[in-house]
Amino acid sequence: MMQWQGKRYWLVGASDGLGAALALRLSRAGAEVILSARSEDKLNNLADSLPGKTQVVTLDVSDNESVIKAAEAVGPVDGVVYLAGVYWPFGAKEWNAEQANAMADINFTGLMRVMGQVVPDMVARDAGHIVITSSLTGFRGLPGSIGYTAAKAATMSLAECMYADLHKTGVHVQVVNPGFIKTQLTDKNDFKMPFLMTPEEASQEVFEHMNTDKFKKSFPFAFSLLFRGSQFLPDWLYFRIFGA
Repeated sequence: MMQWQGKRYWLVGASDGLGAALALRLSRAGAEVILSARSEDKLNNLADSLPGKTQVVTLDVSDNESVIKAAEAVGPVDGVVYLAGVYWPFGAKEWNAEQANAMADINFTGLMRVMGQVVPDMVARDAGHIVITSSLTGFRGLPGSIGYTAAKAATMSLAECMYADLHKTGVHVQVVNPGFIKTQLTDKNDFKMPFLMTPEEASQEVFEHMNTDKFKKSFPFAFSLLFRGSQFLPDWLYFRIFGA
């Protein structure tokens, strides 16, 4: 079990949902939690509810200057968890350029911006913990998911690249791939979501993973088998089953 007491963890995308639930778990475990997102009011309300030491640093991950300024305000940390994301459900036939670009920019490029500010320092110190939030959708392309699925596939790939480079160093890289979590994002879906989790249930899965030395965790386990198994299907069969 990892020792959390006195550790500083920066949660990017912590204003609600999984981020807020994970912040509570880390705070209860004894870590100092730095909360970041765009909504200062939500962050302050969350900070007031946490039992441990907290810091609020607002940032917009789509703005590189904002990320640089926030990273300077936060300073060196023991760990960073990237949870920021936006989502609108639509497919290629109903392409919304503004929303598609936002999903790519916040869900993936925002991650790149944040990593650019924290990874060099961790590498220099040969110490650090990086947790990247991807998704079960990132394993293979899905219908009606322009923007989101592609961005999550990119986050998964980035995590794999980072792990390949850093797994023999003191910088520990992890990725989590959740299924459906009950949040304001999934509330936009008009279809049945199997194995729908609460943010509290999902945060328990993430926290348990953070206490291990393993790289990747996909959950819920039974649901994840469908997505992981789809990687082994030939294209003609996969798109016959999963195509629109």
